[in-house]
Amino acid sequence: MSDERQAPTPPERRILRRAEVERKTGFKRAHIYGLMKAGKFPKCLRLGLRAVGWDSLEVDEWIAQRLKERT
Repeated sequence: MSDERQAPTPPERRILRRAEVERKTGFKRAHIYGLMKAGKFPKCLRLGLRAVGWDSLEVDEWIAQRLKERT
């Protein structure tokens, strides 16, 4: 038996598309973009001419911060 403890694995970092961001936050497109414009939500990343995504860690941190503010 080993007394060594393994460090927790960091969360997976990936790009979330809009539909997944909507599912995670419960917000619709217009509200997400309104929050972004006001500087209250992570900025999206341009993936192509008609495609954007969000950094999953930034979105998860944003959600965690909202939950922390609630308590």
